Amino acid sequence: MSHNINITKVAESKVDTLDFNNIPLGTTFTDHMFICDFENGKWNNPRIEPLALIPTHPAAMALHYGQAIFEGMKATVDGEGNPMLFRADKNASRLNFSADRMGMPNFPEDLFIEGLKQLVDLERNWIPPADGSALYLRPFMYADEPFIGMRAATHYKFIIMASPAGPFFSKRIKLWAEKQYIRAANGGTGEAKAAGNYAAAIRPTELAKAKGYDQVLWLDAVEHKYIQEVGTMNIFFKIDGKMITPKRDGSILDGITRMSVITVLKEEGYEVIERSIAIDEIKTASENGSLEEAFGTGTAVGIAYIQNIGLNEEVIHVSDESPVGKKVNEALNAIKTGKIEDKFGWMIKVENELV
Repeated sequence: MSHNINITKVAESKVDTLDFNNIPLGTTFTDHMFICDFENGKWNNPRIEPLALIPTHPAAMALHYGQAIFEGMKATVDGEGNPMLFRADKNASRLNFSADRMGMPNFPEDLFIEGLKQLVDLERNWIPPADGSALYLRPFMYADEPFIGMRAATHYKFIIMASPAGPFFSKRIKLWAEKQYIRAANGGTGEAKAAGNYAAAIRPTELAKAKGYDQVLWLDAVEHKYIQEVGTMNIFFKIDGKMITPKRDGSILDGITRMSVITVLKEEGYEVIERSIAIDEIKTASENGSLEEAFGTGTAVGIAYIQNIGLNEEVIHVSDESPVGKKVNEALNAIKTGKIEDKFGWMIKVENELV
């Protein structure tokens, strides 16, 4: 190990109190967290310690000026019980892409991976064994310098915490095409995984849920015409046998599941087209029968199959089945759990990191 990560363990784990068949979403956390502090121009004191409240000054700059970014990833287990990380190098590089956009310091990518591996090794008993379940990992960075003033902070905290999670969506979902609010515009922070992007999405999402929909389908900021992504996902459509997904244009998150799905689809022989997609094109394709299916992709959700899209007073029917989405989902899950060969080199095995 190239980094000296100090580890302080809990006296007794809480893992025996968890019902793995009934995991509350986002409210159960493992025993430990990884922490590292940025001060005097460098990252210091990487450590794993018992999960606890973090003392925060009320003038912490993240609370006032929003310098906060995060990643989402999962650990699974293979057939031999080894914890596995999926494309963690991509999360490390995307975190630093977000950091650059938000005026924050880069975090050493090798320390990112090593901290993850040691934390997951320590928490391996928290990984749910059921299909579709995983240990959700949340690396995040925020400005904790106490200062009231508009500039980049000089002190930050980087933390990784973990939460066991079951399948996110157990049913086909319905999307609401949002025509008033926007998620991101060119030149904004849409490509960064910045906390503020999600804060701005909360009210539109609640309004969509009040209409009976599960998530917002975001449209472009200028014409409210072109599809960007879903609230917590990128999106794919199958039209006339071709797989189409919105192109990255500076306002769409570079989803790691998205890039992996594109690879799997091409491996399966599908033509994948990244281009602008108007919501009216989806409506027309539904009406003429050329819209075959659609699904969302993301770390938390995996693959979410889409039933309908609400547009103004209309409902666009997408599909009742998602054979391609199901095939891709099964392939990704099989790679993550070691059931099929990882010929893409995506998985990192966590193997006795603390010995």
